[in-house]
Amino acid sequence: MSLINTEVKPFKATAFKNGKFIDVSDADLKGKWSVVFFYPADFTFVCPTELEDLAENYSEFQKLGVEIYSVSTDTHFSHKAWHDTSAAIKKIEYTMVGDPTGTISRNFEVMIEEKGLADRGTFVVDPDGKIQIVEINAGGVGRDARELLRKVKAAQYVASHPGEVCPAKWEEGEKTLAPSLDLVGKI
Repeated sequence: MSLINTEVKPFKATAFKNGKFIDVSDADLKGKWSVVFFYPADFTFVCPTELEDLAENYSEFQKLGVEIYSVSTDTHFSHKAWHDTSAAIKKIEYTMVGDPTGTISRNFEVMIEEKGLADRGTFVVDPDGKIQIVEINAGGVGRDARELLRKVKAAQYVASHPGEVCPAKWEEGEKTLAPSLDLVGKI
């Protein structure tokens, strides 16, 4: 079953953000756009490159009113230790959620049960708490924050412009489409 247009399932967790441990829940994803960014594990190889890329683009997401939540099955303590020891992870200002029980990973259907780790899953959640974008990558394939930013802009545009859709490679300010019988077979 697809998670598109489904509401985020309830969860509670502890996270590391800006030098503090904080409580996070599904309620925090409501009222604004959010990105929930799963990765396999702290202190690994592809993961820090992805998280650093997100950190370097975080201000662009913030300008769009988007909050980022990175999630792994590590604890919030591990997130702090990684943040304190890695130059790449030290750049992170967004919320790093600990999911040692795997509840959140299972809720988003990215748990690799035999490993106790999450797949590389990216979820864009709208202000109503509904999932609008789902992307799952193989463990060895890193993601691109700029492409995610483009997709978030497209999702926000479609949400605020009923009757319009964004074509492939759409960038902010470019022409959109208004699906209708007149368009069938003309694209």
